[in-house]
Amino acid sequence: MSTPFLSVSDLRVHFSTEDGIVKAVDGLSFDLEKGKTLGIVGESGSGKSVTNLAILGLHNRERTTLDGEILLDGQELLTASERTLEKLRGNKMSMIFQDALASLSPYHKVGVQIAETYRKHTGCSKKEARARAIEMLRRVGIPQPDTRVDDYPHQFSGGMRQRAMIAMALVCDPELLIADEPTTALDVTVQAQIMDLLKDLQQEFGTAIIFITHDLGVIADIADDVLVMYGGRCVERGTKKQVLSTPDHPYTLGLLNSMPSLDGPVDVPLSPIPGSPPSLLNPPSGCRFHPRCSFAEKVADGLCSAERPALEVAEGRGSACHLTPDQKRELFADIAGTRHN
Repeated sequence: MSTPFLSVSDLRVHFSTEDGIVKAVDGLSFDLEKGKTLGIVGESGSGKSVTNLAILGLHNRERTTLDGEILLDGQELLTASERTLEKLRGNKMSMIFQDALASLSPYHKVGVQIAETYRKHTGCSKKEARARAIEMLRRVGIPQPDTRVDDYPHQFSGGMRQRAMIAMALVCDPELLIADEPTTALDVTVQAQIMDLLKDLQQEFGTAIIFITHDLGVIADIADDVLVMYGGRCVERGTKKQVLSTPDHPYTLGLLNSMPSLDGPVDVPLSPIPGSPPSLLNPPSGCRFHPRCSFAEKVADGLCSAERPALEVAEGRGSACHLTPDQKRELFADIAGTRHN
């Protein structure tokens, strides 16, 4: 069996605050192969972005406790020096942030910002870096890149700024690309264009992609495998088809039931998940989803609130739930998961 390009094992990211320790990520493991896309989905505060900032080494280590292991092509990242991480960031691994306007400097031309990244990692001349910036703007579909390379971010539309961010992230041909909700706040047409662009570029470069989102519709479009996070933990993982067609955890089921169907009856009411995500400063005991789970009462002896369910994974498929397989088949029978596939 081949070694995965990215391997995250028992990752824990805890923040020290005046009120106590925030367990933002609490024992997370997953693997990612080259050329594949892993979709990480969950509500705000589930630990998605925190996980990927840990991979990039962007947490403040003075206030953050990082435990576990992150291997990128065999290289350990959690214990790597800042100098080593600086060489890797933007070069071997890169990230597209959610808010392109906030991520791009308003004081520098777009082309200069893309070229600066390329020069830092290659040591090339300004002329070569500018030519590379124009090439990347053309590759991501920016019209008239020879001219737009000298524009400032505010002169770009939202979709064009996001494309420029993608150009900057890919300028050094990284082997790992982390996309943190890159289509948020874009209209659906531009969203589709960005998704198609990422898939085309992945096919061209063979890049491994981690795609963070709260939108299962986006996951259905781009991901090969899916990891569902809740309360800083993975509650379910599997292939896209497995997770979206036959969910194996009540939280995943709740996410699917809260989404409108494009091909189903328009008058079917949505079923939002009751309650709010847990406080990671003082999380619930046992299964962190149990206070919001409509099936917790089906499990005997209050097991859901007393004991953390193990995430048992076989051939990439598994979930952390105390319900038996027979109970899941009976209780989840009404979901039409295939409408999301």
